[in-house]
Formats: sequence, C-alpha cells, structure tokens
Amino acid sequence: MNAVVVGDLLLDVDVEGDVARLTPYAPVPVVDVVSETKRAGGAGLVATFLKRDGHDVTLVTALSEDARAAELPPLLDGIALVAGRSPSGTVVKTRLRSREQPIARIDEGSATPEAPEITDAMLAAIAAADLVVVADYGRRLTEQPAIRAALEDAAGRVPVVWDPHPRGAVPVPGVVVTPNLGEAHGFTGVEGRGVPFADEAALRLFTAWRSAAVVVTMGAHGALLRTSVDGLPLVASGPVVRDADVNGAGDRFASALAVALGSGRLPSDAVQDAVLVTAGFLADGGVAMLEATAPVPLPGADHEALAVVERVRASGGTVVATGGVFDLIHAGHARTLSAARALGDCLIVLLNSDESVKRLKGPERPIMTAADRVDLLEALEVVDGVIVFGEDTPVEAIKRVRPDIWVKGGDYNAATLPEAAVIKEWGGRAVTVPFFPGRSTTRLAAAIQRVS
Repeated sequence: MNAVVVGDLLLDVDVEGDVARLTPYAPVPVVDVVSETKRAGGAGLVATFLKRDGHDVTLVTALSEDARAAELPPLLDGIALVAGRSPSGTVVKTRLRSREQPIARIDEGSATPEAPEITDAMLAAIAAADLVVVADYGRRLTEQPAIRAALEDAAGRVPVVWDPHPRGAVPVPGVVVTPNLGEAHGFTGVEGRGVPFADEAALRLFTAWRSAAVVVTMGAHGALLRTSVDGLPLVASGPVVRDADVNGAGDRFASALAVALGSGRLPSDAVQDAVLVTAGFLADGGVAMLEATAPVPLPGADHEALAVVERVRASGGTVVATGGVFDLIHAGHARTLSAARALGDCLIVLLNSDESVKRLKGPERPIMTAADRVDLLEALEVVDGVIVFGEDTPVEAIKRVRPDIWVKGGDYNAATLPEAAVIKEWGGRAVTVPFFPGRSTTRLAAAIQRVS
C-alpha cells in the first residue's frame, strides 16, 4: 500500500539524564546527561510508524535550509522524501527526562512561519497515494491552495485522515478528522467533559468541516466516532495503559486508522483497530519503542504484559504476579486480584491455556476459552497484563517474568506451593491473600446448570 504523509517535519530530541541534586542558587534540578536520541517528529513520526508497519511511504513536506534540517533525512531511512523549500527555521522539540519522567520541554523555531514552496513533485506524490495521512503542525503547508486542492481530490478517491492542529488550517471537505479532546474544545468552544462533550463537538465539526467522519480521541477512554448527524455515535475503547508516555499517541492513532481504512475496514472497525494499536504502542513504551530492541516474547505471551513489566522495573517499581485458571470469574477472583494489585505497581496474571486447563480439570473444562478469559481479566482495572502459558504449572512463565511478589489466594504454604522456591532464586517473595469461601467456578457452573 502506497501511504503518503502530508505535513510538517520536525526534529524531536530526547535527552535522558540522572537527577541527584539541585542547583545552589535556585530549586532547579541538575540533569547529568546520560543519552541523547533524535528522531523525525511531526509528519516524520507518522511516516516512521507507517514504514515500520511494512508500507511504502512517501513524506510530502517542506524542508528548511538550516543545519538542523540536514539532520532529518538520515532519520527517515527507507521513506521517500518529497520536499519543497521552507524559508523558516526547523522546529526542534527537546524533552528533558529522568527515570522516564519528563522534566521540561524546550522548543526552538516555533515563531510564525513563512509560506513554504509547493512543487509539482509534491502534488504528484499526493495524486499517486493509496491512502493519505495529513499531520498538520501549524507550519502553513496545509493552507496552501495547491496542496488543499490535491488533498480534496485525493479524498474523493482514497481514505484521507487529517490530524488537525490548533494553529493549522481547516481540514478540506470529505476527510476523516481526528482531534483530541483539547483540540475539539478549541475548535468548537463546546464546554463539558467525557462522551457527551466529545459527541457534541464531533457533531459541530462534522457539519462545519463537511467531514466524511469525525473521530475525537479521548485518551484512556478510547475514541468517539461520528459519521453522520443522525443516529448514535460509536465509542471504541481499549485496554487502559497506566503511567504511559503519550508523546506520539495521536500520530500512532492517525497512522493506524488510515491503514485500516485503506484496507477496506468499515469506519467503526477501523476506529476500534486504531484504538487497540495505540494502546499497544503505549504499552510498549511509546516512542521509546522506536529505538529499543524488541523483547523476546514468552511462548503464547501477550507482549503488552511484558512491556508493562519492563517499564515498571525500569522505574524502580514492584512487579506483582499471580496465576490461575480464572474460568467463570467470580467475586472471590475479584477480591484476590484487588488484594494482589495493592501490593505493588503492576499486576500480571499468568493464565492457564485451554489445553493446560483440560489436563488439570478434565475434558469439560474450561467453560470459557482462553481468549475470553483474557478479555475479561484485561477489562478489570486492577489487572495490568495477562500472559497465557501452556504448562501444568506457571513455574517457567514465572522464571521469565521474575516478579518481585508472587500472590496466591488460599491456604498455601511453602511445601504446597512449588512456585515459592522459584521466586527465591532472584530474591522475590511468595505471599498469600485471604481466601473467600463459598466462591468457586464449580459452584457457579452448577448454579447456572440448575437454572438453565
């Protein structure tokens, strides 16, 4: 699929350092720099996501002639760059961070830009697109008449997803627009919060911009889709990723949405796909995953759970894990999981596979498939990730996750809990939490059978 990204190319710089003292003349942290990472930002980040997803990508942009602009083409490996000249300086956004926590951001080149040059090659690239993502960062590229005409023509042929900017141009008619909550408020003046606010803003933008669809992204609450002024909006949600670095999340959402639409997915399905892709991006560490070596997954493991473990451990937090079948989740399960989550900074559930359950419980079990059990567990606020294992015990999975605390609900001791010895190998502890009698899958299944 020939994906074309149209928009403003920025230079993103992440400076990581250690903070152990304040300056003697003011309560200002002193950052001892450990590393510096540069990446293409803005439209360049969208193009990078699409390239990593396996698509042929062309970036249509305006490039400055200063020294910082010369750093950008090498950061766009494998991406075709079709650029007009920008008479303005390159925008550089530098984030200062320590222990994965932001300290400050320094912006350069953000003054009001002059109009960029538009070339025939830029317009030809848009005309050849199978899908288009517009990443507008307010640098005046998308307000140029020739670019707007080319994008409006493209919208009549292929999916065009437009991520608007408060200082950018109004999207052309017929495109799918993806403002976040703050942008939706700024564009419409609508007051409020949550889904009612997002829907009212989407309705107003749909009419004012004559859009094909409006998707208001709502952070951890997913995204709201409007494709008409009649009927009901669609709200698509995904797994909640706590303490995530959300830098680049909007770009990841727009790129995933465009790919889904370009593949023929219905808007409702495409928005759900994009929400899940964005949640996975955040769980993997956000933009840091572009430089990191991908972790080796556990057999059958959910990579998002492993990413949570790595992130919590890197920040000095406590990793808690528990395990079980969790077939027909009941109140006893919920209380055990809540008690376990309270012991640390994340809770990973190691879940018996369907084959493992059959060996342990008999041929009639599980009642629910592993896929359904995973969905239910991940829907619980106290669960940060789920890993499915196929052995009869979770010992091998525990060795790879290496939790600081292993939790079981019930009357266990070291002799009856084989995992206890394994946990000690890296200094972890096995603990039990109170058992709640009268709650069991067997009892629940029997009660259902009686009333069925």
